Amino acid sequence: MNVTVARLTARGLLGRRRGLLLLALPVLLLALSALIRAIAGQDEGTASNILGGLALGTMVPLVGLVAGTGAIGPEIDDGSIIYLLSKPQPRWKIITSKLVVAIGCSVVFAALPTYFAGLILFGTYQNLTLGYTVAALIAGVAYSAIFLLLGVVSRHAVVWGLMYALLWETVVGAYVPGAQTLSVHQWALSIGEKIASPGVISSSVHLPTAVPLLLVASLGGAWLASARLTRLTLAGEE
Repeated sequence: MNVTVARLTARGLLGRRRGLLLLALPVLLLALSALIRAIAGQDEGTASNILGGLALGTMVPLVGLVAGTGAIGPEIDDGSIIYLLSKPQPRWKIITSKLVVAIGCSVVFAALPTYFAGLILFGTYQNLTLGYTVAALIAGVAYSAIFLLLGVVSRHAVVWGLMYALLWETVVGAYVPGAQTLSVHQWALSIGEKIASPGVISSSVHLPTAVPLLLVASLGGAWLASARLTRLTLAGEE
């Protein structure tokens, strides 16, 4: 990992409007969790709906989208990526540095707020909070890699990312059985299901299927992004 690239990427993500958006999502989750706890009290069903639907189903992919595409997309759009690519360093190191920053944003602005929201809503009972937190952490890694790849291959990465995060994951992936196999949300839920007490969290994808798919999405996304960045350099030189 290149520390300079990582620092510049973090500054770009947190110093613009993206930083406000990254902060607004967890603040909204925590405020809503506190309000629901004050009104409805401690309830397992309510906690699962908030953590599984709002946190893992909506906030985590949106944070991953903002962090993943924002880590490299703007530099490609405005052409400033050329200055970075002109430096004598491997392209995979650039991608790794940006991916680490994107994952860090997912941890701070998605996984940790999910944990605190779970504590507010249901405490540590039945490992529900822990299960959803680990699921949010793992999903954040996969989303960051996928959306970083989108940021490299498309100038409309945000549009495609929103279609996947909100349309596929929230609508299609939630109700169409066959589509759930290609849902990061369901893959992460399968790991949360293993951690939480039996029957607390449920997933439509079995763990032996989910783990390899998560690895393919995370590692494959990073590898493809590196390969694409290399071809982008060659195209610029030509």
